[in-house]
Amino acid sequence: MGIRSGMMYTAGIISVGASFASWLLSKEVEQDIARADRWGLFVGEWAPTFFAMGVALRIEETRQEIISGRPEEERREEERMGRRLSGRMTAGV
Repeated sequence: MGIRSGMMYTAGIISVGASFASWLLSKEVEQDIARADRWGLFVGEWAPTFFAMGVALRIEETRQEIISGRPEEERREEERMGRRLSGRMTAGV
């Protein structure tokens, strides 16, 4: 699907910041401090999910590297070059 482990790690880090920001903003807007706390905790629960998905994707990426016998980055670069070359060939026809 094109989703990489690094993307999930980034989403986890962003969700930690979003949790703090939502708690801070809710604390200012809401009259009830408990509701602001719950809102911050709700958003904060996303971070472990994103990190777990990142770990699972990294395991899958490593497995693909082992199966193919070459690093994932090298394989991706080769695929990109193949697409560029095939695009040039069809454009020239």
